Amino acid sequence: MTEKSEKSHEGTITVAVENRTSRIPSIAYLIGGMSALALSTGLMLGGCKRASILVGQLASPLLIMGLYNKIVKTGGHDSFDR
Repeated sequence: MTEKSEKSHEGTITVAVENRTSRIPSIAYLIGGMSALALSTGLMLGGCKRASILVGQLASPLLIMGLYNKIVKTGGHDSFDR
């Protein structure tokens, strides 16, 4: 199959997610993930263990979304738009 025919088989949800995530700069996800880690550390040092764990768990999804964003921009729908 060619790339264009594979593209036509993507679901509407996948295309919508790619359109949304490609608008956000990748650095925003990196800053968000690192901020969550810093805030989590501050909360842990401040004695708020449960809040620290909650905030710390946000870092992984943010960094993964940033990676997905980067992949979409380099090999996703943006490559077909050019």
